[in-house]
Amino acid sequence: MTKLIIPEEDIILAVCIYIARQREIEPGEVKVELFYDDYSGFSAEITTVFGKQEIVTKHIISALREWIKENLHANPYAGLKLDLNRTNGIYARLRSEDD
Repeated sequence: MTKLIIPEEDIILAVCIYIARQREIEPGEVKVELFYDDYSGFSAEITTVFGKQEIVTKHIISALREWIKENLHANPYAGLKLDLNRTNGIYARLRSEDD
C-alpha cells in the first residue's frame, strides 16, 4: 500500500492559501498554528489583518484537498487523514489511487 506523506509545513501552506482565498488577501498575510488535543482533535489558529479565528479538522482537510488537487494533481479524496507524531508534529497521509 503506497501512501503519500504531507508534512506539517505543507499543511500550513495549504491552510494559508485556503484562508487567503476566503478573505481575498495574500497567503503571506496569513499565519497558521496547528494544534492537536485528545478531546477536540486537530485545529488551527489563524491570524490575519482581520483578527484571529480557529478552524477545525474539516476545514483543514478542505484546505488540504484543494492544495492536493492543484499542486500534486492527485485524487484529494483517496483516503486523506491527519495524524500526529510527537517527534515530527502533525502530518497528513494520502493513499495512492491504486491502493
